[in-house]
Amino acid sequence: MIQMHRHPIQIVPSSRRTLVRPFIPGRKSQVDHILLRAFSIPQNERLPILESIYERIEVPAERFRQIFLKHYGFIEHRMPTNMKLTDDDKRFIGSFFTQQYALESTALFNPSIVPHPVQDKKGVLRFIVSLRAIGEGHISSITFMEGEIDADCNITVAENSPVIYEPERTQHYYEKKQFTKKAHELGILTSLNRPLIDGMPDEFSYEELSKVISRAFKENITVSTEELEASMNNIRSLALSNFSLDFPTDNITERAIYPASPSQSNGLEDARFVRFTQEDQRVIYYATFTAYNGKTIMPEMLETVDFKQFRISTLNGPAVSNKGMALFPRKIDGNYMMLGRQDNESLYIMKSDNLYFWYDYQPLMKPTYEWELIQIGNCGSPIEIDEGWLVITHGVGPVRTYSLGALLLDKEDPLKVIGRLKKPLLTPTKEESSGYVPNVIYTCGAMVMDRTLILPYAIGDVLTTFATISLDELLEEMKI
Repeated sequence: MIQMHRHPIQIVPSSRRTLVRPFIPGRKSQVDHILLRAFSIPQNERLPILESIYERIEVPAERFRQIFLKHYGFIEHRMPTNMKLTDDDKRFIGSFFTQQYALESTALFNPSIVPHPVQDKKGVLRFIVSLRAIGEGHISSITFMEGEIDADCNITVAENSPVIYEPERTQHYYEKKQFTKKAHELGILTSLNRPLIDGMPDEFSYEELSKVISRAFKENITVSTEELEASMNNIRSLALSNFSLDFPTDNITERAIYPASPSQSNGLEDARFVRFTQEDQRVIYYATFTAYNGKTIMPEMLETVDFKQFRISTLNGPAVSNKGMALFPRKIDGNYMMLGRQDNESLYIMKSDNLYFWYDYQPLMKPTYEWELIQIGNCGSPIEIDEGWLVITHGVGPVRTYSLGALLLDKEDPLKVIGRLKKPLLTPTKEESSGYVPNVIYTCGAMVMDRTLILPYAIGDVLTTFATISLDELLEEMKI
């Protein structure tokens, strides 16, 4: 019998936490109209308006001053070149091109947990939890929290900042061979854009790509502008899906990964973080997640060493055509390995010598028991323990009820299943059956401390809590 301790912690959505981001109207004429009306306000009335904003909104005044200046920069090119403005004038203008977005006002769920990169407290394990946040427009983002676990498995989480800040964004350089492969895989490589890519150097920047696209429009005399635009926009979107983010704040709860590319326009879903140990023993954190643009999904990957700077890249190849990828925490026999659900029903295992390209996949496990009869999948990256690879799974059963299960894979050959729960590890109770999405218990990652499984999980796709479970009792129940 598995004894489970459910902790009283409840991480709930909050409309108080907001992302401060630019507001740029879609029509250029509206920008001009806003500027005209703003400049009609007498100069002696502008500073009091700014001061009232600093006092009313829960953002440090000095940070708001910086943000308003930054957001003024986005529309500065619309201003007359001979106009002299003070910094307060610029902040006043910038305030009209700034908005707050309550990115977790609706739901906060599907947690993933990893050890913190900084372990500077004796007797406790620091951790980072990532969460899927849903706000206005049903758009998903990735938010972060910090916490600690002591030797007695007491869990505490730090208080969140009320404000989240936008990062600086930079585009990657692209390798032509990989870029061409991904464009072909997505079905966006055409007779119009293929010559353009073929003519690029082996490594090129977004600026270089933009220049040749502009030239293609200027020199076009053979096809309609609409056809050319559709073809080129697809290539632009692919390029824009590979970029880096750098956050200006040292407080991790003031950071969030918000949709920042065409592929992510409708959200980033269910990040599965893993602390990955490289062959030279250096540590890097990866997270697989699903980008959604309202029509199609695109598997993507986050990389970071400090949770302050993030690199985002597309995942490529026929093996990553579905949701729910989860990377093993180290290479096995020289290959990266990952779990997935290629047929939307069963659990598969993949391997590749390239972190960004996945072609080879094999079935690992099919739905068997009533609580997983509709589908099974992983609930985060495999956890390496002495006995093998511990995988937390999810199963979908009657009334589309999501429950958590577990299995154990052979450490040397993860294609071998050496242990499996026949009954759910965790399933919704009567009190947990209602929510934003009813009848759902779900997680995107757990970890083991000593011989205890630390399991954050979401209830009803609304709130997140924690359970701790004896690893030895779990393994005893998993014997085949």
